[in-house]
Amino acid sequence: MESFSLILAIVVVTALAFDFTNGFHDTANAMATTISTGALKPKVAVAMSAVLNLVGAFLSVEVANTISKGLVDESGIRPEVIFAALVGAILWNLLTWLVGLPSSSSHALMGGLIGAAVASAGLGAVHGDVLVTKVLLPAIAAPLVAGIAAMFATRLTYRLGRNADGKASEKGYRAGQIASAGLVSLAHGTNDAQKTMGIITLALVAGGSLAPDSDPPMWVILSAGIAIAMGTYLGGWRIIRTMGKGLTDLQPQQGFAAQTSAATVILASSHLGFSLSTTHSVSGSVMGAGLGRKGGVVRWSTATRMFVAWGLTLPAAALVAALAEWVCGFGDWGTALVAVFLVASSAAIWKISRREVVDHTNVNDHDEEPSGVVTQAMAAVTPPPAGTVTDDLSATIPAPVPTDPAAPSAPPAATTV
Repeated sequence: MESFSLILAIVVVTALAFDFTNGFHDTANAMATTISTGALKPKVAVAMSAVLNLVGAFLSVEVANTISKGLVDESGIRPEVIFAALVGAILWNLLTWLVGLPSSSSHALMGGLIGAAVASAGLGAVHGDVLVTKVLLPAIAAPLVAGIAAMFATRLTYRLGRNADGKASEKGYRAGQIASAGLVSLAHGTNDAQKTMGIITLALVAGGSLAPDSDPPMWVILSAGIAIAMGTYLGGWRIIRTMGKGLTDLQPQQGFAAQTSAATVILASSHLGFSLSTTHSVSGSVMGAGLGRKGGVVRWSTATRMFVAWGLTLPAAALVAALAEWVCGFGDWGTALVAVFLVASSAAIWKISRREVVDHTNVNDHDEEPSGVVTQAMAAVTPPPAGTVTDDLSATIPAPVPTDPAAPSAPPAATTV
């Protein structure tokens, strides 16, 4: 019993550690556009987001119930399985944070749980219908719906404000952007904080501390909300830079449209109990807002890298979790080995990140993508402006020889043009 109590405590602590990484990994979802347009200072933005994440954690438990009761078979899950799932999710979060890619913490957690459950109890431990209807389909639909909504909202916003005073309009949209960013933060708390609540509840059920089909206890809700708020306050500055400056250049009107569209999608999904990726929703809305402005562009090379990361999230986290569960199956020493590996890998990733520090002081610094071949070729053949005389085109032309025989026979002068 003592050994079991220890592993259960390890699972709870590891789940809160995942919740912490979820917070700083997904801060960009709420505040990247607000920071990039200058509507809020970076530290103020992340503090506001942290508080609203904590508040949102208390608004609903529908997503938590999807994870703790619906995705996997509770009867075949041991605390070690959940620990292995969290290892896969945490490592994927840290790797994608290191390279600044806004991948889904939700799908990392889902992939880890699926991989560990299959490694422990076989394919029958996963409820395929729940996986498809409440995880995979929302993953595809969310960025499309949010993107299309943001594109049309951006066009409508510019159309309605085309005759408005420029400075007054921009000031108003900045205020609206702050409000919509707060709404996204609140929505993030109602969705992502609940995922950790569901994992801890599942562990408590697996350990016999809770009856099956129980809702998350209050201490679980509180601790998960605090953990994600603390991670949010630290700020995942690398991903904020990518989301705010790497995908497209946003004006306040676009930021307002993007965040409002994303918040609407996330809140609707939380109400329905869908384990939605807030990252997918916000990324889709940012790209939609970029396309909605006349002359706006989306940096598709950055978007492509992001799409690849999205596609790899579930299988990569599942593979790491399955390997971790296999090692944990050797007993207490196997679980201890996985724990040491998790701590050592996390420390190594953090040390690598210190080679190029990204924080609130340089989060808006972004190097533009290199020009394409066509752009470079056009620049090379562009003629100089009319009337410009360059040194290499100067020439010496002899002056005409006078035809009058009475003229002096001095040598002709040279004229330089």
